[in-house]
Amino acid sequence: MATTMNLGKAELMTSAQKDMNTKLTTADWTDRQKLALTCRSLFDAGHDSGLAGQISARGQEPGTFLTQQLGLGFDEITDNNLLLVDEDLRVLEGSGMPNPANRFHSWIYRARPDVNCIVHTHPLHAAALSMLEIPLQVSQMDVTPLYDDCAFLPDWPGVPVGNEEGEIISGALGDKHAILLAHHGQLVVGATIEEACSLAHLIERAARLQLLAMAAGEIKPLPPTLAKEAHDWTLTPRRSDANFQYYARKALRSHPDAITTS
Repeated sequence: MATTMNLGKAELMTSAQKDMNTKLTTADWTDRQKLALTCRSLFDAGHDSGLAGQISARGQEPGTFLTQQLGLGFDEITDNNLLLVDEDLRVLEGSGMPNPANRFHSWIYRARPDVNCIVHTHPLHAAALSMLEIPLQVSQMDVTPLYDDCAFLPDWPGVPVGNEEGEIISGALGDKHAILLAHHGQLVVGATIEEACSLAHLIERAARLQLLAMAAGEIKPLPPTLAKEAHDWTLTPRRSDANFQYYARKALRSHPDAITTS
């Protein structure tokens, strides 16, 4: 006999959230392993653009972060070839050099103590949308974690290797989880690597949906109250964890070499 058919939506959402918090399982990966799996997963999702783009996560010591070394593509990143660098991009652990554009990561980490991971890439659809100098429009349920949570930088500040670009990008991001950078690409931030990885997948899907919808007609907006409810319901730590677990398992099937340590 059914016992929940007379419950309201709020009660059902609360019950489902409680189950997610207790019943969803996660693998115990290190931050280095999570970053390597994020690189491989996003490579498979079309986020590669040669050597462009950086993925980073805060290190254990203040003012440090892990990132990939310049010269390696996302499909070549492993848990043991990542670099630990300081805010001046001096290598503290590992060999090689970081991408000079990592400088704006230092500015974001300084401005946003809530951020522990940054994913900046030039995926095809987000990069194409950025050429139109228009903001991301979130108008489909799957991508509501980005609803009213994606900033827009309408002016291209040039190659982002200077402190000026760091100030501009971190300032434009504000308190949002994502930003579309005109004539450039996308950037997402997360409280965890799992959250940032999940949002990076979503922003490229959102850009692709927007371009397809714009080609067919006028995009209709979501009802704000329901869209905000969907944002808050889908952008939770446990959902980000579950999304990441899926992306990681999928990446490992294609790239078993991403993890070199047990």
